[in-house]
Amino acid sequence: MSAQASSTVITFKLVEKYLYQIGCPILIIIGIFGSVTNLLVFTQRNLRKSPCSIYFIANNLVNFCYICSSLLPLTLGFGYKADVTTSYLGLCRLRLYAVTLFNCLSAFYLVLASIDRVLITSRNAATRQKSTCRCACVCILVGTIFWSLFHIHALILSTISQIAPNTYLCYFQSGTHIIFMSYYSLCKEFGALFLLTFFGLWSIRNLRHAQRLTYVEHFSKTKSAGATGSRSKFTKERQMMYMLFMDISIYALFSMTFAVFLTYQQITQNQVKGSEQVVIESVVRNICLFSAGIPFCLSCYTNLLVSKTFRSEGKKVFCI
Repeated sequence: MSAQASSTVITFKLVEKYLYQIGCPILIIIGIFGSVTNLLVFTQRNLRKSPCSIYFIANNLVNFCYICSSLLPLTLGFGYKADVTTSYLGLCRLRLYAVTLFNCLSAFYLVLASIDRVLITSRNAATRQKSTCRCACVCILVGTIFWSLFHIHALILSTISQIAPNTYLCYFQSGTHIIFMSYYSLCKEFGALFLLTFFGLWSIRNLRHAQRLTYVEHFSKTKSAGATGSRSKFTKERQMMYMLFMDISIYALFSMTFAVFLTYQQITQNQVKGSEQVVIESVVRNICLFSAGIPFCLSCYTNLLVSKTFRSEGKKVFCI
């Protein structure tokens, strides 16, 4: 390895080190505080009656779990060289299972919330009535069971491999399993982005073409006395949509980097690579992993930015 190549590798390794020593702990603190705040706000009486709030509650639960199971071990491993999952096979398998499951469930719940917004913005009254809290709970329960069973292979086939002297990696088994996980991750990222974009644009189209009177009539409980409450509920549902759009936008922006890296990895998997390129690609992969964790941590702050209802309920929570 030449002096210039060695200098490039050292620079990349320093970027990785300080990113996980400084940036990731800050992101973890921000994410944990934001997830807990979201849970406290969305479980308030004024919001928890909305099906979209139920999806947000489920999403923030798995976001919190993802931060603890993914970002925290990454910080200890890459930032402080203290990853205990490379010492115990049981912890290794449990961590990889949790990371793949929670990552999938977070996107899955956002897709369900997007479908719910399509239903609630429909001009067809019968379609709007399908958006219920009971339907949301059933979809979350069935989907969670399905994906928990689907990812069980990560709990069985993960292993600890030695990639260098005194350097171990907790990852999927080489061969068929790692090839399957590579293509699965790639399909999952692009599939989630496609579905979120598709349903998001669909709900925007519905919102633009629907008349406000339709929603007032749908939410009204009485002809006159409930008019004010109906407008208030319509406003709340519309702000739910704005919060969801922000979550989708952030997910698409930061998850795309990891999807692009996975695409590059599959295209170049049969190429012969030098030691410098291998190290640089490893660092870039870890930076993309950091980027992919950002959407799990910012939801609360974008909600504060776009929703007056969320800010109002948040004030009530902290005042209490």
